[in-house]
Amino acid sequence: MTTGSDRDLRLLRDALGPLRDREQVAERLLESSARHSFDPDRELDWDAPADEDKWYWPPELVSLYDTPLWRRMSEEQRMDLARHEAASLASLGIWFEIILMQLLVRHIYDKPVTSSHVRYALTEIADECRHSMMFARMIKKSGTPAYPVPRYYHNLARILKTVSTTPGSFAATLLGEEILDWMQRLTFPDERVQTLVRGVTRIHVIEEARHVRYAREELRRQMVTAPRWEQEFTRLSAGHAARVFSVCFVNPQVYTNVGLDRAEAVAQVRASGHRREVMQSGAGRLTDFLDDIGVLRGPGRKLWKNSGLLA
Repeated sequence: MTTGSDRDLRLLRDALGPLRDREQVAERLLESSARHSFDPDRELDWDAPADEDKWYWPPELVSLYDTPLWRRMSEEQRMDLARHEAASLASLGIWFEIILMQLLVRHIYDKPVTSSHVRYALTEIADECRHSMMFARMIKKSGTPAYPVPRYYHNLARILKTVSTTPGSFAATLLGEEILDWMQRLTFPDERVQTLVRGVTRIHVIEEARHVRYAREELRRQMVTAPRWEQEFTRLSAGHAARVFSVCFVNPQVYTNVGLDRAEAVAQVRASGHRREVMQSGAGRLTDFLDDIGVLRGPGRKLWKNSGLLA
């Protein structure tokens, strides 16, 4: 005879194996937070002058890299575009982090306030507050404008985060974290890049690793325990989020602001095999994970392909 306990044990497994105890995961993440958390205001030298010979973003990660337009640009214009794209990505990061903080608060609203799981969520919210302020300060220091997402997507996010299921929230969290994290892991060791930008990305990579672990573990749990309708809705909402993310990844105003023809630049980015490879490489670890746990199924998978993040 199968007992309730046996059924529960089977429920807490997926294609990747047994799920870890939620409280144990949170306790380890809290220990890591205590050892490796940073105050960007103190850790980084915000008063140091920029190095005019260094990039604000690795050139290979700039959207127009290796396009015909890129080959016609002067080195100065290329570096200026990298500076504006770094600001655009930082602006996108702030937008995602503000959404993430709201989703985390919703997630813990009805959970035991003394649990380690809730305590870690609050710790992550504090991390994201510091990250958003750090990114905003970096934008201001770089001498560029901020680059908000288009008003349509800004307002669409109000709806998405309101109707999002719990697994949908964590899938969107990983989408916003892992691709930028991949790029930042290439940025902070790169000596061609400005010291301040390397410092910002280093802090973000170290602290974001915990956030990714928390979100992955919780998404696995949710995709095993959520009712079928919620799993299907998550697959669709994650696909739509991937499409929005790919559209908003770089604000096309950056091209205008460095003296390029906006329409031509956007067209060349869309046609760029290098850019497509960069975006799919950045998303590769995430899409492999989502595929393993059953998120990339049905119509949602087609949305991921249409986004350009999945081959």
